[in-house]
Amino acid sequence: QVQLVESGGGLVRPGGSLRLSCAASGSFFSIYAMGWYRQAPGKQRDFVAHITGGSTNYADSVKGRFTISRDNAKNTVYLQMNSLKPEDTAVYYCNADVQLTSDNAVVAGPPNNYWGQGTQVTVSS
Repeated sequence: QVQLVESGGGLVRPGGSLRLSCAASGSFFSIYAMGWYRQAPGKQRDFVAHITGGSTNYADSVKGRFTISRDNAKNTVYLQMNSLKPEDTAVYYCNADVQLTSDNAVVAGPPNNYWGQGTQVTVSS
């Protein structure tokens, strides 16, 4: 019922910047929360940043360098990444908690959780 599509990844030199986007589409009532996670080869998927309303949270490794923001009208979340380091290299995944609709009515119960397919970020000289 909901699709999350990430974009904006690519190759950048150390110290450079990238902005990732994640757009949600489909049939739903609202998106309660959105976040970003990343996974490097041979490593687990780690939390990066999260936003719920006006409240944000960041992993210690990205504090002061990354900024998460959200455009509710576009159902889109962004991750501005500055001062990138080689250790930031990973596939970045979008995540969202979504309240679904069915027959033009809000589905009762807790929101459903969805993942995007990921976008590659490579930081290398």
